[in-house]
Amino acid sequence: MDRRQEIAEVKRFLSTSRLLTLTGVGGVGKTRLAVRVAAGVRRAFVDGVWLVELAALQDRTLLEQTVADTVGLQDRSARSPREVVVGYLRDKQLLLVLDNCEHLVDRCAGLAGDLLTAAPGVRILATSRHALRTAGEHILAVPPLPVPDPDRPSQPGKLVGDEAISLFVERAVAVRPGFEVTAGNRATIARICRRLDGLPLAIELAAARLRALAPEQILHRLDDRFRLLRGGSRAVLPRHQTLRAVVDWSYELCSPAEQALWARVSVFAGGFDLDAAEAVCAGDGIDRDRVLDLVAGLVDKSILIREDQDHGFRVRYRLLDTIAHYGRDALRAAGAEAMLCRRHRDYYLGSAERGEAEWFGPTQLAVAARTRCEHANLRLALEFCLSTPGESQTGLRMAGALYFYWLGCDFLAEGRHWLDRALALDAQPTRARATALWINAHLAVVQGDASAATATIEECLDWAERRGEQTVLAYAVFVRGAAAWLSGDSPPGRALLEDALARFEALGELHTTVIIAYVMAIVAAVFQQDLARAVALGAHARALCERHGEQWARAFTLGGLALAEWRRGEVAQASTHTREGVRVMHTFHDTFGTVLFIEQLAWIVGAAGEGERAAVLLGAAGTIWPLVSGQPLLGSPPYLAAREACEQQARRALGDHAFQAAFRRGADLDLEQAVAYALGEKPEPAPTALAETCTSGTPLTKREQQVAELVAEGLSNKDIAARLVIAQRTAEGHVERILAKLGFTKRTQLAAWITRQGKDRNP
Repeated sequence: MDRRQEIAEVKRFLSTSRLLTLTGVGGVGKTRLAVRVAAGVRRAFVDGVWLVELAALQDRTLLEQTVADTVGLQDRSARSPREVVVGYLRDKQLLLVLDNCEHLVDRCAGLAGDLLTAAPGVRILATSRHALRTAGEHILAVPPLPVPDPDRPSQPGKLVGDEAISLFVERAVAVRPGFEVTAGNRATIARICRRLDGLPLAIELAAARLRALAPEQILHRLDDRFRLLRGGSRAVLPRHQTLRAVVDWSYELCSPAEQALWARVSVFAGGFDLDAAEAVCAGDGIDRDRVLDLVAGLVDKSILIREDQDHGFRVRYRLLDTIAHYGRDALRAAGAEAMLCRRHRDYYLGSAERGEAEWFGPTQLAVAARTRCEHANLRLALEFCLSTPGESQTGLRMAGALYFYWLGCDFLAEGRHWLDRALALDAQPTRARATALWINAHLAVVQGDASAATATIEECLDWAERRGEQTVLAYAVFVRGAAAWLSGDSPPGRALLEDALARFEALGELHTTVIIAYVMAIVAAVFQQDLARAVALGAHARALCERHGEQWARAFTLGGLALAEWRRGEVAQASTHTREGVRVMHTFHDTFGTVLFIEQLAWIVGAAGEGERAAVLLGAAGTIWPLVSGQPLLGSPPYLAAREACEQQARRALGDHAFQAAFRRGADLDLEQAVAYALGEKPEPAPTALAETCTSGTPLTKREQQVAELVAEGLSNKDIAARLVIAQRTAEGHVERILAKLGFTKRTQLAAWITRQGKDRNP
């Protein structure tokens, strides 16, 4: 699908306006056009292009949090997400693509207005069925594809200007390999596209019918269908009628069981896997063992879109937004919406509780990946709990069960959002409430919100003491101690932490949070010069982690041990432990943990006399901290004092001028490069210098060559990210730069080029 004219027009508008909204009916191709434009203008924005997908977002108050997640912000402060996003983007030069805004128009308009005022380098490209109606907005209605003239003579092999026919053929080949436009069928295909008003989604759905019908049969059946529409409501726009008619036809071509499954899977958000479909959608006329065949049937009919993950070992499915709305209407008409929403909630509550149980174990990384993948569905399930009468207690339980995710995968602000809502709705003095209280207080502590943490933990302590609930009491004591220590009240804080450890041991309680309590006690001991106690605690906590296969908290344990070794002058071992912490945290995509260890490594190498390396690491950390916190090192006085001492030591060793130069070099590194530098690997040069530094006969760097070879193997960007243990956005950036360097527009061209390279090297 070419869209050259529209792409040029959107680019022209973006060059003169800072907010452009693409409007149009569902299925007209707004998202596809926005994504193509964004890819084409990427190099014009120093800080990148970011696609914020909003179709699955139901809680409008999470808009800013979704934007923050997309641009890589993992802010741990207690600031509002709107304040965090606007503050971070204030000096950035980037393009923000807000996709599918129609159900969040007012909220999107408010955020756009704030960004246009505060961030002069930010431009916004929105897609919506309705304009945002905010100051400075330019609106561009996306037209359907130009409809071809069926009477124009065909030019074999040439479809230039016939975007609608090209799209039809592209989709047709997917269901009938070898299909092509001929002199005999071109006029029929052109009439199909005209009948469908050039709507891309309608054309794709019609082309999918080629699995069972010839083009002439498709056209005949469309003619019959539209004849029925002539008596329809004149209040409905013709193009809405067109799309509805084609989706109706797709629905009617499904078997009754497929129709039922289509309706039922509309309760998912952001996709689902087969296990989820079987658990949520089976029953009431659909046997569990039939779900796979029904899913396959909906994939064949282009209702479900299949997406391979994990190098093809896992498959997920999703519905396009228009198709999902149709299914939801059918579900509602059948009177089954409430039942399916409850089943959906029950399944994801079970998933959250399974993740909670498995987090402290050898599958921790897989649990993190699985839970991230289901983020949209978890949000939807929580929203059901907190907006449906009588379900708030379950919402409290679910928000608490996801504690491992809020803390371990850097979603602190969102965790507090759901816990705050659940606690406000359900004030019954239950164990579930007490558990949610200490969890919420701990998240507040990690965010540096000591006042909120103190008020919350006092209620929890009172509840536990009155009832003699020793386990809840142990966790509450830990959180109170952590809050005290991080606020600078060191001796009382350490005493409370030691008290909590004794309670955990007496209860036989062992969980990731217990290990974090050990880590806090280790660090407190280090900064009070009790190094023997710190090492003993560290050795014990490390052994517990290794016995159970826990990785995330083990990395923090190594970090605590490294601090003790640093204080004892054993800088080589301290450096080894800290670099391992960097590696593990980066694998978990935990930006906070990553930057904390990069900062700590600066202190250690500075103590070893490597002033320049310390300055570079301090500069790198200084650039990353704004991604995760309003203030570095949680604002903790002991940590900030260590940082200041490191900087002063490096300045004395290097002199102010050399220190600043090294610091700036670190500040110029992005996250991937900073991690590589910390691990002792040479960071990749800046993209503008890549071609100039290449001497191998190919314009690609070593990393880009590696990515290109994975593209040639057929891996998606998500799979490449998993294989190389990098962020998906980083993989996407590599692929885009590779295509731009080589002058290619398609991954297939790149794959062919890699294949030729291999043949040239091995004739």
